Amino acid sequence: MPYKFLWRWLAVLAGVAIMIGMTSTAYAQTEKPNIIHIVADDLGWKDVGFNGCTDIKTPNLDRLAAEGATLTQFYAQPMCTPTRAALMTGRYPFRYGLQTAVIPSVSTYGLDTTEWLMPQCLKEAGYKTAIIGKWHLGHGDKKYWPKQRGFDYQYGAMIGELDYFTHSEHGVLDWYRDNEPVKEEGYTTQLLGEDAVKYIEMQDASTPFYLYLAFNAPHTPYQAPQDYIDRYKNIEDPTRRTYAGMVACLDDEIGRVVAALERKGLRDNTLILFHSDNGGTRNAMFAGVMADISKINIPCDNGPYRDGKASLFEGGTRVCALANWPGHIKAGEVDGLIHAVDIYPTLAALAGASTAKSKPLDGVNVWDVIAEGKPSPRTEIVYNVEPFRGAVRKGDWKLIWRTMLPFSVDLYNIVQDPSEKNNLAAANPEKVAAMQQRLNALAKEASKPLFLVDQMKVVMKNMNGEPVLPIDEGFGDPDNIHAAP
Repeated sequence: MPYKFLWRWLAVLAGVAIMIGMTSTAYAQTEKPNIIHIVADDLGWKDVGFNGCTDIKTPNLDRLAAEGATLTQFYAQPMCTPTRAALMTGRYPFRYGLQTAVIPSVSTYGLDTTEWLMPQCLKEAGYKTAIIGKWHLGHGDKKYWPKQRGFDYQYGAMIGELDYFTHSEHGVLDWYRDNEPVKEEGYTTQLLGEDAVKYIEMQDASTPFYLYLAFNAPHTPYQAPQDYIDRYKNIEDPTRRTYAGMVACLDDEIGRVVAALERKGLRDNTLILFHSDNGGTRNAMFAGVMADISKINIPCDNGPYRDGKASLFEGGTRVCALANWPGHIKAGEVDGLIHAVDIYPTLAALAGASTAKSKPLDGVNVWDVIAEGKPSPRTEIVYNVEPFRGAVRKGDWKLIWRTMLPFSVDLYNIVQDPSEKNNLAAANPEKVAAMQQRLNALAKEASKPLFLVDQMKVVMKNMNGEPVLPIDEGFGDPDNIHAAP
């Protein structure tokens, strides 16, 4: 072949190679999934159909679960603020002082601004980021607000509990869009769902997005539109009836979000992750301040799991969860251990995002667990570490250690006894000692709980005769050692 033809062919091949390279790059970019991360608030483990609920209908969640992975050992922190902090940082909240209770509405502290959050990480990988719903990681100073922490768009509430129709707590409006207060009519669950649909409709398929859709339902106060309450006339207890309406409305809005993805042609490239922030409320002390719990039956059902919100028992920490991404996640139950801190590194890996700017992560990438049901790389769950209590799971064994006098220790084989009925501590002193040693080592790494520091200031003000506003949720040790399983 003459040299001039050889060079022509080489030039053609070089051009083809460049085009293939450009095409591969574009393909890789479009393959980054959109991520819709849906979090419910104080939802009972058994208050969804895919976990066996019969009196509340959740067809949209049930469909996502049936066509995706039901995560049977998904763990969160026992209360709202700690879990949300764990999700955003990939780190246990005891490392930065958010391990105890929630941020009260009268407090000004928030999530440490030196933490590199998931939306910041995903933005650097080319994602648009949005939070629609509840934040509860700092409201007293704008430096803690979502728009200052990596979210391009924000709509919803900053604190933990609000009236579903007036969008206020103690008469103070808590409803914002991009840092500006919004006065509007509507039921919060429906407003959040509607805004999520609008957000999806505005998206360009060429740019991936991360939508953190954090509903405040079904947290107290127990309120629902009348037509939703009327759906459940067969439920005798009036609070359970209202709660059922709240959950049904939540499910309907999730269905609207999925429908919007389908209309937009984005469903096949969108990962949907759903879970609760903690177990359903079972202790009146932790049901919030906007409902008179003394006059009602607490409506949440955590199924076989002991106790609920704020407790270190399984009912407070093992939450209903699912993941769905057509063609990428096998349908079925996934029994591997997953903790809320794992979401950050898992989503970062899917997005091709670097976590180099993060502080040392406690989370691990569990994508193979979620997508294929492979064994989890996680062998330990740290339920929490506080000055007065802590709990850890190592393999099949779980220890709850309460250090306040009189101190107590519970040890359970959580695989054989998931309802935590049989305390085996007395029969296994060596295992107890080893797990206590682990908790003590973690406690030495812990930051002071900002809630306790803050509430001590409140106590001092009260002693000095200054007026003190009520905090969002009560405080005490919810793990009553005399409580029946």
